[in-house]
Amino acid sequence: MCGIIGIISSGNVNQEIYDGLITLQHRGQDSAGMVTYDGHFNLKKGNGLVRDVFHTKNMLRLLGNIGIGHVRYPTAGSYRVEESQPFYVNSPYGIALVHNGNLTNYESLKKEVLENEKRFLNTRSDSEVLLNVLAHELRTLGVKQMAPKDIFKAMHHVFKRVKGSYSIISLIAGHGLLAFRDPYGIRPLIVGKKTSTKSTDYIIASESVALDTLGYEVVSDVQPGEVVYIDMNHNLHRKICVDKPTWAPCLFEWVYIARPDSTIDNINVYKTRLRLGEYLVDKIKKANIAIDVVMPVPDSGRSAAIPLAAKLGVPYREGLVKNRYIGRTFIMPGQDLRQKSVRFKLNPIKLELKGKKVLLVEDSIVRGTTSKKIIEMVRAAGAKKVYIASCAPALISPCVYGVDMPTRKDFIAYKLSNDVIAKVIGADKVFYQDLKDLVKAAQKGNPKITGFCGACFSGKYPTPEVTEVTLREAEESRRQAYPEEVQDSDEALTLL
Repeated sequence: MCGIIGIISSGNVNQEIYDGLITLQHRGQDSAGMVTYDGHFNLKKGNGLVRDVFHTKNMLRLLGNIGIGHVRYPTAGSYRVEESQPFYVNSPYGIALVHNGNLTNYESLKKEVLENEKRFLNTRSDSEVLLNVLAHELRTLGVKQMAPKDIFKAMHHVFKRVKGSYSIISLIAGHGLLAFRDPYGIRPLIVGKKTSTKSTDYIIASESVALDTLGYEVVSDVQPGEVVYIDMNHNLHRKICVDKPTWAPCLFEWVYIARPDSTIDNINVYKTRLRLGEYLVDKIKKANIAIDVVMPVPDSGRSAAIPLAAKLGVPYREGLVKNRYIGRTFIMPGQDLRQKSVRFKLNPIKLELKGKKVLLVEDSIVRGTTSKKIIEMVRAAGAKKVYIASCAPALISPCVYGVDMPTRKDFIAYKLSNDVIAKVIGADKVFYQDLKDLVKAAQKGNPKITGFCGACFSGKYPTPEVTEVTLREAEESRRQAYPEEVQDSDEALTLL
C-alpha cells in the first residue's frame, strides 16, 4: 500500500511530482522520495510526510523534465531511510524505480539476484530486488539504445520471474518512463495526458485523483500484465506482455485505501462506498433493533453511512470529529502507536450521543482495538446503546500483496463469532458486510471485471504460488517485526 507517480513533461516536473505525492499521501505516511533526470539522476528521499521530506533547497536541485515519486508505509517493520524509495542502479543505462505492492517470491528472487546474477543488494526491500531483476533482463538484451520492441521482450521475461502484486514506474536514463502492472492487476495504476502547443505530457499514478488535481485527462488504466513505455520524445507505446492476464484488483482499495474522489479500473470509489451502505440495510433491519441515530467513523465510513441512514429512516449525524492532523491509524506502524492515536484523532460531540442508541458505521474492523477504543469513547459520552456496522466483510486471512495485516492472529474475526466479537469490543451488536455484496458493489461500476482479490476476507488467493507455507513465512516475518502485537492479540482473547 504505497503511492507512486511518474511524469514526463516539456518543463521541470519536480513541482508536479511533489503536488501529486501530496494527493497520494493517504497511501503512505512513513517516507517519501523523488528522482528527476536532466542528464543525471537527482534524488531526494527520507522518512516522514511529503512536506517534511522536501524543502526549497531540495526542489531547486531536483531538475529535469522526467521523474518519478513515491510515498511509502512499511510492510515489514523497517524504518531505515535506505528502505524508502525510489531505488536506482547504474547499469544498464541507469534505472530508477518505484513500486506499489509486495512480491510473494522475494526470497527465491533474492537468491537468484545475489548468487546467479552477482548483484549487490543494500536493503531488505523486495522493490530493490525487483529493480535488479528488471536491470538484468534489460542488460541481457545487449543493445545500446533500446527500441520499444526490445523493452517488451525484456518485460516478457520479467513477468515470468516476478510473482505477487506490483505496480511499477521506472525511469530509464536517456530512454523514458517504463511502467507495468502485474498479470492480475492487484494494485492500481492509471495513465493520463495533457496536451499543449509544445508537447503531449504524460502522467502515470496510483490513483486518478493525482491526474485530476494536476490537470491531466485520463487515457486509461494500465491493464493486468500490460507494459507502458513513454520515450524521451513523448511517444506512448503499450503492450500486454503476458499470455493469460486475469483481473483480480484488490477489493480493499474501494473499502479503505483509495480516496473517495478516485476512480480505479473505471469503478468510482465514492459510488462503491455508497452502495456498501445500501447493501447493509436489510441485514440491520432483520436484527429488529431500535436505532436513534447513524454516525460514521470518519472519514472512510461516511460515504456508506449516508445512504444507510436514509434507507433505515434514521437521522444521520456527525458525532465524532476528526483531527485532520493525525495520520491514518490503520497504516501506523505498531499496535501501541495505533491505540494511542485513536483518542487524539477522534473526539465525540456529547450532545449528539447522550441517551442515544447509536449505529456506528466503520469501513472495516481489523484487529478490533481501534473499534473498542471508539466504542468506549462513545459510551463515555453518554450513548445508551452502541451498535457497529462494518462496510467490509470480516477480515480473516493475511494479505501478502502489500497491505500491512499479515498474521491471522491479528484479526479479531479469525476464530470468533459476531456475538463474541461484539463482547470483546464492547458493542451491543456487530454487523459485517457479506463478501458477495462487496463484490457486487464494486462490479456494478465495471461489469467487465469479473474477478477481484478478496483473499483477506475469504482466504482464497488469486496467485497460485501463495500456499500455507507462504502465509506462515509472512506471519513469522510480521511477528519478528512487531513482537508487541503477539502480546496484544493474546490479551484480547483473555477478555472472553
